[in-house]
Amino acid sequence: MATLNIYKNNQLQKQIIDTDSISNELSKIGIKFEKWAIQEVLENKSGIDEIEEKFKDKIQTVLKENNFSSYDIVSINPDIKGIEDLKNKFIPEHTHDDNEVRFFIDGQGLFCINQDENIYQVLCEKGDYISVPANTKHWFDMGSKANFKCIRFFEDEAGWIAKYTGSDISRQYPLFDEFQHNN
Repeated sequence: MATLNIYKNNQLQKQIIDTDSISNELSKIGIKFEKWAIQEVLENKSGIDEIEEKFKDKIQTVLKENNFSSYDIVSINPDIKGIEDLKNKFIPEHTHDDNEVRFFIDGQGLFCINQDENIYQVLCEKGDYISVPANTKHWFDMGSKANFKCIRFFEDEAGWIAKYTGSDISRQYPLFDEFQHNN
C-alpha cells in the first residue's frame, strides 16, 4: 500500500497510509498524488506495446489535460544490464527543469522530496500517480531488487535531465529496502 513518511531533523514525525490523507498532505507542498483504479489486468511479463495499448485512452487524457508533449513506458527489473548504475543515478538529491510525473502500473518505487525543512518519503505502487513540480529537490530509489513499470509524462524530455544539488542528504534517510523493512 502507498505510504507517506514525513521526517524533520532525521526524526519520523508522521506516517500516513490512507490515500486521501497522503494526497492532502502532499498537496500542501505542491505534489499531486492520486490513486487511479486499474481495471486492466496485466501479466507480470507484459511488454511495452501491451501496456501502451491497454492504457492508450488514459495516456491521451493525461497528455491533453496537462499539455504534456510526450511520454514513455519504463519497465525495470533486476536483470536489466547496468541496473546498478541506473539505480545509483537517481539516489543523489537532484532537481529537473520539468515536472517529474509518473503513473505506476506495477511494482514499487520510493520518491523522497526535500521541502520546507522536511523530508517526504512516498512509497508509490501499482495505481499511484505522482507529479513532482519542476525544480523540487528530490531523489528516487527502486531498491536492491528493482522491479516496476510506469508511464512517464514529459512537457519536454530535455527538461528531465537531473541537476544534482551536491548534497548527501539522500544517504541520511532510509532508502527503499530500509523503508520497506521498517514499515
